[in-house]
Parts: sequence; C-alpha cells; structure tokens
Amino acid sequence: MAFDITAVVNIMGLAAVAVFAISGALDAARHKMDILGFMLIGTVTGSGGGTLRDLLLGNLPVFWVREPIWIIVCLVSSVITYFIAPRLVSLTRALIWMDAVGIALFCVVGTKIALEFDVSPLIAVTMGVMTGSFGGIARDVLCGSNLTLMNEELYISTMLAGSVVYLWLSTLNLPDNYDLAGGFLVAFILRALAIRFNLKLPNYNKN
Repeated sequence: MAFDITAVVNIMGLAAVAVFAISGALDAARHKMDILGFMLIGTVTGSGGGTLRDLLLGNLPVFWVREPIWIIVCLVSSVITYFIAPRLVSLTRALIWMDAVGIALFCVVGTKIALEFDVSPLIAVTMGVMTGSFGGIARDVLCGSNLTLMNEELYISTMLAGSVVYLWLSTLNLPDNYDLAGGFLVAFILRALAIRFNLKLPNYNKN
C-alpha cells in the first residue's frame, strides 16, 4: 500500500510538535506555572527545533508562520497537559519519556526536510540533531532546569544514530516510509535503553 510521503512527514512532524509541547508543559507543571506559562513553554518547546532548522535552511517564513496549525497543536497539547498533569504519578518520568519520543521523531523529520533542500548528508544529519535538541534546550533554559542534553546517559548520540540510519535506509529500495520508521525506532530504542540501563559514553576526564 502506497502512502503520500508528504502526508506521512507532516503527521510525524505534528506528532513530534505535540509530544515536545507536552514535555514543555510537564516542565511548566514541575515549576508550578499557571496555564499561560504552560502554553508559552509548551509552544516554545514544540516549535523551537523546527524554527532553528528553517532559519538555517533559509526556509522562510518558518513553518508555523506559514501554517498556524503547528502553533494550535502546541497550545492544545499544553492546555490538555495542564489538566492531566495533576493525575500523573511522576512529572519527571513523564517528561523524560515524552522527550525521548519527541527527539526520535524530530531527528528523522529534520533530516528528511533538510534533504529536500539538496544539502549534503552531513548537513542533513546536523539539521536532524539540531531539530531534535533545540526545543528541549529552550525548554530547560526558560524553566531554569538542568539541561537534559547534559545528562550522562546517551542523548545526542541517539538522535545522531536515528538520523544516520534514516539517511542510510533512504538510499535503499525499501517500501514507502520504512526509512522514516527505521530511523525513529533506532533513536527511540537507544534513548529508552539509555534511560532504563543508564547507558552512556565515556566522559571527558582531564587528569
């Protein structure tokens, strides 16, 4: 069965924006913000990575200015989180797992969109990692939280792996969207394993 690749990328992008907006709103909940704080942090988190990507690629105006549905998704996700957050057992754990899903989706979508601008594979992967990481950075800075990407367990490397796997699979003659699914699964599974088993790369240690 064939799928419209543009529709699939848009669906994955919307899912990524929603999930990252939820992660931003969860951090707002940890800091006991009001509903407008939820909406601000959620929107910045959900749209931050894609905004940076579009600015660097010269894809102007940026995606959420061209199509306001992206901002609507952020706002709706944030408001829903405002009402659901009090029922969650652990806001921190929920944030960590929403972030894991978000970075896995964003790194693949970011790489795919970058390739549409005929950039080199290296730049495409770089854009994928930036798309996946910048929203979380903005969230952590605005909330005054410790930067998630500074955690010892695997983080940036999971996005790098997902982007590279997507790039590799896209060169093969596979059925529609297997490359997108493969890149996402690699990034998410690696991040999930890192969270569960505290997997990490060796730290820099100057004696």
